[in-house]
Amino acid sequence: MNQKESDSKTRLTVLVALAANLVIAVAKAVGGLITGSPALLSEAAHSVADSLNEIFLLASLRRSRKPADEQHPFGYGKERYFWALLAAVGIFVMGGCFSFFQGFEALSSDSHESPSGYTIGLIVLGVALLAEGTSLVRAVVQARGSKEGVSDPALRTVLAEDATAVVGVILAMAGMALHWITGNVVWEASASLAIGVLLVYIAYRLGADARAQLIGEAVDPELSGRIRSLLEAQPEIDNVASLLTMKLGLDSTLVAARMDLEPGLDSEAVELVCVRIKKSVTTTWPQADHVFLDITEAPSDD
Repeated sequence: MNQKESDSKTRLTVLVALAANLVIAVAKAVGGLITGSPALLSEAAHSVADSLNEIFLLASLRRSRKPADEQHPFGYGKERYFWALLAAVGIFVMGGCFSFFQGFEALSSDSHESPSGYTIGLIVLGVALLAEGTSLVRAVVQARGSKEGVSDPALRTVLAEDATAVVGVILAMAGMALHWITGNVVWEASASLAIGVLLVYIAYRLGADARAQLIGEAVDPELSGRIRSLLEAQPEIDNVASLLTMKLGLDSTLVAARMDLEPGLDSEAVELVCVRIKKSVTTTWPQADHVFLDITEAPSDD
């Protein structure tokens, strides 16, 4: 599967998640306002945050495919990681912080819902669980069917959001049910706080991944080792002094190598060797579309 087809599938996955979250957010908010449930209101904030994040991810899919230009000669691949970072911030602020607020506010009050309120809340959460589960299944299927799927920050964010949403709904249902049975609001407040902790943790993990890519992360050690082995196997290379790599996007990687060539090569031979080595690297790893070779020793005229 090429990158364009993968992006189309990811876009559809994000749109499915967006549609589900918008409907669920409205249902949770209405149900939360009617019942006064802190756990349900926390889940509504969670769904609103997820909806906004899906809009960020759609923007990342579109902007990251822009061709390279004079101002951005390496392309716009890192746009995906920038918007993924914004999505992580959205989860933290709109989801995690609001859930903490709802939890602490519930602990300071002694609210008790009517039986009909509990019933409405549990029905809303049941429908939300079904919708979130459907979206999660689609994201998991796409990730399993795509070799590079999990490395896509857009798909990874949808997976994290949907998995967190499923766990969050289960926590909210458990807290509401225990509040109903015991009459003690601490159960529902605890569920809201637990949802907040979960969202903050997910936001931290997604933000850390995006940060690593934005500041320039190298390819994995196994791939780096294979590139080095290919270079060292060239008969004209005496030694690979250093090898530097950096991911520029999902399908774009910078490779820079500093190496010593065997003595006795004239300038024309050096040029031909460098062209052949670059072609060999890019043919073996198409994502290595920016290859730079630095010869540390000047060629001998002899």
